[in-house]
Amino acid sequence: MAGYSVEERAAPNSLEYRLFFKDAAGRYISPFHDIPLYADAGKNVFNMVVEVPRWTNAKMEIATKDPLNPIKQDVKKGKLRYVANVFPHKGYIWNYGAIPQVCSRGEVIKVKVLGTLALIDEGETDWKIIAINIEDPEAENYNDINDVRRMKPGYLEATVDWFRRYKVPDGKPENQFAFNGEFKDKDFAVNVIKSTHEHWKALIAKKTDGGEISCTNLTVSGSPFCCSQECAKATVDAAPPCKAANPIPPEVDRWFYYQKN
Repeated sequence: MAGYSVEERAAPNSLEYRLFFKDAAGRYISPFHDIPLYADAGKNVFNMVVEVPRWTNAKMEIATKDPLNPIKQDVKKGKLRYVANVFPHKGYIWNYGAIPQVCSRGEVIKVKVLGTLALIDEGETDWKIIAINIEDPEAENYNDINDVRRMKPGYLEATVDWFRRYKVPDGKPENQFAFNGEFKDKDFAVNVIKSTHEHWKALIAKKTDGGEISCTNLTVSGSPFCCSQECAKATVDAAPPCKAANPIPPEVDRWFYYQKN
């Protein structure tokens, strides 16, 4: 966890469930704004906040509109969202999350960026960064996207297939991709991250309109959105206390089968 910890509030699998973040000193922070982009800038190693562990279905995400940006479960039409099992994929097929300070279940890991895939999700470009945990025993063998293709045959193709069809069980059409679904290399991906980081810097300095995004933070020097630890604690204390998890709806275990186009 690189010195970070989380505090649960309310019951897992509920609309109120939240994961608030703390630093190594036990102070509340925003995972979106207060965790640095780089774990080691000289080696292009980035921090990553794991929102969804591999093989699980609950669509967890950093709540960008909530103060302190805790992780919560996404909601659609008043119901908690669970990603469907689209054969042969069970839930999410990788640890899924977000790189902080870009314009992301709780664990903060250090990752080596390998490449990126440009998903067109409901008309908007959504960059998916492909990376590996630097503590993975095989990390030294992975330095670019072609290493994934060489070391894990079929994994990139499965990734495209997953993103293409994961919304089909919800009655939506297949997603499309920029560059005809071609993965871009490490250098391209790092440039995407750097570009979006510049957008974040403008946002946190109030040089651009962030709309409904909460920019509350505790550590960003010069940000007009900085708040005190007392204010952060009051935000957490206002959330319901942690409770036993609610049962996961049985339909989450259902499998869906589709003919590939």
